[in-house]
Amino acid sequence: MAIDDRFEDLEPRKAKPAPKDLTVMGVAEIEAYIATLEAEIDRARAAIAAKQAQKSAAEAFFRKG
Repeated sequence: MAIDDRFEDLEPRKAKPAPKDLTVMGVAEIEAYIATLEAEIDRARAAIAAKQAQKSAAEAFFRKG
């Protein structure tokens, strides 16, 4: 079995999405787009905080021994 054969089933990396064309959007549309992005940033920050809390709890659990 060749090395490359082992990786055939792996999903390809997703391409980075192209930035939106803001020149075709009105001010209200751009403001709504910004609000959507800010909500996604807040969601990502909450996920990071949750993962950090899980990691801290696990580290504290295993340090007690």
